[in-house]
Amino acid sequence: MTDHKTGTREEWLAARLELLEAEKALTRRSDELARRRQDLPWVPIDKEYRFETDQGTASLADLFAGRSQLLIYHFMFGPDYTAGCPSCSAIADGFDGSVVHLANHDVTLCAVSRAPLAKLQAYKRRMAWGFPWASSAGSDLTTTSRRRSPRSSGSREPSSTTSARRTSGRQPVRRVPGSTSSHRASSGRTGRRTGGKGPA
Repeated sequence: MTDHKTGTREEWLAARLELLEAEKALTRRSDELARRRQDLPWVPIDKEYRFETDQGTASLADLFAGRSQLLIYHFMFGPDYTAGCPSCSAIADGFDGSVVHLANHDVTLCAVSRAPLAKLQAYKRRMAWGFPWASSAGSDLTTTSRRRSPRSSGSREPSSTTSARRTSGRQPVRRVPGSTSSHRASSGRTGRRTGGKGPA
């Protein structure tokens, strides 16, 4: 049995209140970083990316599926993986319930991975998922994104603005008619890999 410090209720309360102050400070710091992330300058993007989807080859604009906003989840599933990242899989288990709510707010959710589409489809069936999942195999979407910022990316489309903000594997993208594309802001999350030889 693991030994652990014990004490009185009064000692616990004093220690808990001290910890609470540290938690509040951390929250304030997190809020400050979020504001700074949102204030980062937009950077023009001059490259198109192609994806393989259940409906065939698609551009970034196609992934919007007629909506004004696209939420891309960069799911860690590399070409040599035998299964998806456990952390990403746990998060993705809740996607199907979110898709309809996001759609009602004019947002399309789509996962993107480097593994071939056939692997993604097989894993999707195994996990009984229904959300859109595209393969970026053969493109430098992930490597280009990492040169920009941790695990982020965007793409240029004719007569549209593409902007992105990335948090914990998610990348919101918005298209605004009559402008160029730009990468907005990013933050990354690391994940654990399963059966692969490198990060997805």
